[in-house]
Amino acid sequence: MGATQSETASSPALTDRTAVTGVNFFDGTIGSKRLELLRKLVPKATLIGVLVNPNTTETEAERREVQAAAKAIGQQLVILEASNDRDIESAFETFVQRGVGALLIGTGAFTFANRERLVALAAHHALPTSHTPREAAVAGCLMSYGTSIPDAYRQVGVYAGRILKGEKPGDLPVIRSTKFEFVLNLKTAKTLGLEFHPQLLATADEVIE
Repeated sequence: MGATQSETASSPALTDRTAVTGVNFFDGTIGSKRLELLRKLVPKATLIGVLVNPNTTETEAERREVQAAAKAIGQQLVILEASNDRDIESAFETFVQRGVGALLIGTGAFTFANRERLVALAAHHALPTSHTPREAAVAGCLMSYGTSIPDAYRQVGVYAGRILKGEKPGDLPVIRSTKFEFVLNLKTAKTLGLEFHPQLLATADEVIE
């Protein structure tokens, strides 16, 4: 898997450069759901931070969605941008100074590539954090919610098979991966002093203990 979590994965069997098909990983438009889950996990967080990379279209889509969702429920946000290591360090300092109680990390290649650094800083500052890729939850963030990568590649395989059987790529629409995974790191939750109702735990697709 490449660094980005929301690029279009086109079939390797394509030969017509003017006809494109594939599976869109779609992570840039699930911001409202990620905000909802983070609020459920950290209900006492009156101020939630959002860290985004300003250089990608998927980030802008997610930023707009998170802002709209927050406005609808009266949730206060602190949105900061980061495109290099210095920006990340500065952003965390600002989040702590502003009294942010939880942090939503924007999707994209930059945050994916820096997930371990982001997880380490969140742990250092005791900030409950949400990412999109499962790898971040495995690395130690509180939760992740994003595209099921195995399901997305299964769909790519189905399309590749159809093309190999003679269907034209141009006749196949680009489809979106619609299966998402909610991964909760219970070990991190305990370190942060967070406890969850069994019903909330039951909604997770995977619990890391």
